[in-house]
Amino acid sequence: VTGASFVVFNGALKTYSGFLAKSSIVEDGLMVQITRETMESLRQALRDKKDFKITCGKVDAGDVKEYVEICWVENEEKTNKG
Repeated sequence: VTGASFVVFNGALKTYSGFLAKSSIVEDGLMVQITRETMESLRQALRDKKDFKITCGKVDAGDVKEYVEICWVENEEKTNKG
């Protein structure tokens, strides 16, 4: 689990890059590079207030995967107040 001050979603990852998605720490935030198709799905999930999971890593990496999950919560007491 990584805490971040901000998240940047970059929808310019090419499908032929060999990656499902890529995530990296940038200063005190997180940058997630995704394909245009994933960006469209993410936008729709945000509009619908639905949870969304992005699988990161190489396409042929096997079982070793990293995930970025966007989760909507009901109880705001457990979230960051800042």
